[in-house]
Amino acid sequence: MTSATTAAMAPQTAEEAVEGLPPGFGTGLMGRVAFCIAIAFALFQLWTAAYGTLPSQVVRAMHVGFLLLLGYGLVGNLVAKTLTGRFFFWALGIIGFLTGVYNWVFYADILRRSSFLTPMDLVVGGAVIVLVFEAARRLMGLPLAIISGLFLLYCLFGQYLPGTFGHRGYDLAQIIEHFGFGTEGIYGTPIYVSAAYIFIFVVFAAFLERAGMLALFNDFALGLVGGWRGGPAQVCTLSSALMGTISGSGVANVVASGQFTIPLMKRFGFRAAFAGGVEATSSMGGQIMPPIMGAVAFIMAETLDVPYSAIVVAAIIPAILYFGTCFWVVHLEAGKAGLSGLSKDELPNPWAAVREHWPLVLPLAALVYLLFAGYTPIFAGTMGLALVVVLILGMPLSAAIGPRIFRFVFWIALGLASAAFLQFGVNLLVMVIAALVVACIFVRGGRETLGIVRDSLAEGARNALPVGIACAIVGIVIGTLTLTGIASTFIGAVIAIGENNLFLSLVLTMITCLVLGMGIPTIPNYIITSSLAGPALLELGVPLLVSHMFVFYFGIMADLTPPVALACFAAAPMAKTSGLKISLQATKLAAAGFIVPFMAVYTPSLMLQDGGAMAAQFGYPVEVVYIVFKTVLAIGLWGVAVVGFLFARAAVVERIAAFAIGILLVLALPWTDEVGYLLAILFIGQHWWRNRRQTAAVAG
Repeated sequence: MTSATTAAMAPQTAEEAVEGLPPGFGTGLMGRVAFCIAIAFALFQLWTAAYGTLPSQVVRAMHVGFLLLLGYGLVGNLVAKTLTGRFFFWALGIIGFLTGVYNWVFYADILRRSSFLTPMDLVVGGAVIVLVFEAARRLMGLPLAIISGLFLLYCLFGQYLPGTFGHRGYDLAQIIEHFGFGTEGIYGTPIYVSAAYIFIFVVFAAFLERAGMLALFNDFALGLVGGWRGGPAQVCTLSSALMGTISGSGVANVVASGQFTIPLMKRFGFRAAFAGGVEATSSMGGQIMPPIMGAVAFIMAETLDVPYSAIVVAAIIPAILYFGTCFWVVHLEAGKAGLSGLSKDELPNPWAAVREHWPLVLPLAALVYLLFAGYTPIFAGTMGLALVVVLILGMPLSAAIGPRIFRFVFWIALGLASAAFLQFGVNLLVMVIAALVVACIFVRGGRETLGIVRDSLAEGARNALPVGIACAIVGIVIGTLTLTGIASTFIGAVIAIGENNLFLSLVLTMITCLVLGMGIPTIPNYIITSSLAGPALLELGVPLLVSHMFVFYFGIMADLTPPVALACFAAAPMAKTSGLKISLQATKLAAAGFIVPFMAVYTPSLMLQDGGAMAAQFGYPVEVVYIVFKTVLAIGLWGVAVVGFLFARAAVVERIAAFAIGILLVLALPWTDEVGYLLAILFIGQHWWRNRRQTAAVAG
């Protein structure tokens, strides 16, 4: 491998800290042990994804076992201050791993002993519950552990509550079996999705980042939009949108790309709080950016039992509107501050970056094709990851080939051999990778490339820790809802409100999402809120997919909304200002995230769902175009209202008028559209005319 290739494939960002943990795996022997465990974790998950020979319950239990082993091991290596503390946490990790082994070894026996578990079964089930709670507290913080703990306490003592909130009562053995062994507790749907889908895509993102995809996105974005008004902030928005195609973690995106974009925006003249807000807002949008989106999309597809492609289709227009809003507000803010774009000599050629790194796009393109061709996400993700590995391992071999024509022949042959897996199965792709690994041992730069593959496996497993632990602990919440039936009480209350006022029910659901999101990540926020509010909104006539997307969007907005705003506080150290100030700017930038979910409930065609009266009269495409145009106009006017600039600085009265006109366009009541369009034309016309007169007066 050439030095240039090695540099391109080296890590592009500082190693990220998993929530609650410093970066790295630790030093000395135990650091190497943790590193090897991470690799073993990744290989186990890839093997189960590729061959699927183990029962689902065993895969779930081993997934949790590996999460506990690696999580507690890292706590021992990176957090514990004393030797005794290290031994203690490693002991907890080993016990956690053994709970997974116990489920594997005694899988058939446990099935036969259902409802009649042995004392040893109860000890193992109780241990996994306690260990998951402590791991969640260590890695995710207190809020998620407290919320899940309250649900568990409700199972234990809810029979003493009065009225409709009381239940019949459950003994300890029944609760342990439900949460510690069943498929509606810790080993429920969320952990299944984590094991089957999320882990694969997290590792996929780690490989692409190590291969230089982040550098490609940054160079492409800088060259394409860096010359626009407010260029550096536009670069941040576009690069974060592109990062959303391979990484669904908003906070991780802030850490990864913010190191580059936030200082650039500040040097260019943007206020520190606004620069941080742009990074936080655009990075959180990665979770709704097709084709991969965030982990919630996979959980949603599994929960609703719909193809993953259906989730992607529903997210396309809202994602475009979300990032379009970011571009628009940045454009207005830059105009207000008198900032232009970067000069041409400062910008790279975006297409040169694509020409140099175009092979990195191929695995992503293959992944998108497989997802939309009807293959399962687990198959598509595994094959996409395998193709990235083939690409990385092939680079030093290609560099060792002399004439260019032979290099072309090599890549064509390697591509055909890799693509043949669709006809001959995964074993062919495994053999191709094995041959490349052996060849890399004997080629210059090959061993360094093998090191990149090894490090990517370990880093991917480490990055999957917070997501996996969150999915495990939130199983307690889901298990409580299914065991006690408390969800029906909440659903009844929401339906009672919505019978008279659907909008009020939506606002109640939004507030629930925002409040929960103050302390917990998007994944458990979505799982909890959709379990409660999703069925209620369906009873009120909201399409099922739209209701779940409604909850999903406000779970994302919770990370931008004061007072907690996790993504904004992640951007604070790089912006060197308070997270609260950043969150105020992010809320302004994310206007589409607050508007689109409400509009989609009343006009589902905004998410490419069933059409309404306009579709029946004029055709479905006409309705979609009309709704999108109306939404764009409303968002554009609200951008003017919050920034205070269009062609020139807007007066207070103009800002109020712009906001009011936007509301008229969103309401969708009789005549509000017509009045809104008329007032919008008058508003834009008078503002342009006022600006023109002022400019002429100054020139005269």
